[in-house]
Amino acid sequence: QVQLVESGGGLVQPGGSLRLSCAASGTIFSIKNMAWYRRPPGKQRELVARITSDGDTYYADSVKGRFTISRDNAKNTVYLQMNTLKPEDTAVYYCNSDTLTWDWGQGTSVTVSS
Repeated sequence: QVQLVESGGGLVQPGGSLRLSCAASGTIFSIKNMAWYRRPPGKQRELVARITSDGDTYYADSVKGRFTISRDNAKNTVYLQMNTLKPEDTAVYYCNSDTLTWDWGQGTSVTVSS
């Protein structure tokens, strides 16, 4: 059974940075396209960034130029470096495959506020 464990969230001031991590266990991680999603308060979950098994990346327009997705297949981990954070980035962040293969993890909460 695959488990996704997100970490790295917290409270940060506007303009600050955070690095999120997602560790996946129980799967052949390296062959999967992975993605980060987020659910802002009172809104639906949305795609933030995606990375293919070959390392190609895609970003939602709202985070392009500020966020960077990366992966370490040896550690079965995908990362999301978030810079120049804005209040509208406040959300619970989740990872999953880009086809939502697995059950959601608990997510990690990011709050951007002064």
